[in-house]
Amino acid sequence: MIIAAATVKLYAPWVHSLKDKRMVVQSILSRTRNKFNISMIETGEQDTHQTIVLGIACAAGTVAQADSILDHVIDFIEKNTEAEITAIKREIR
Repeated sequence: MIIAAATVKLYAPWVHSLKDKRMVVQSILSRTRNKFNISMIETGEQDTHQTIVLGIACAAGTVAQADSILDHVIDFIEKNTEAEITAIKREIR
């Protein structure tokens, strides 16, 4: 079994309150979880209005499959939000 994890940092310049940020985060989380069989949470910068840090984890049978899942999830996030992805850290074990 291969475990893949990623941290995705996004910048949302139009967010001016934690309530706005929560709506954006919940939208990303629910859409992504519904489409892919992954675990995903907000992992950092929770008190910063315009910065969103998401943690993603999945299990797969092969390294190629795990890498492909992360690619698809990150692509889906990029296409389904106006926030800009500023950093991505990946790890496969």
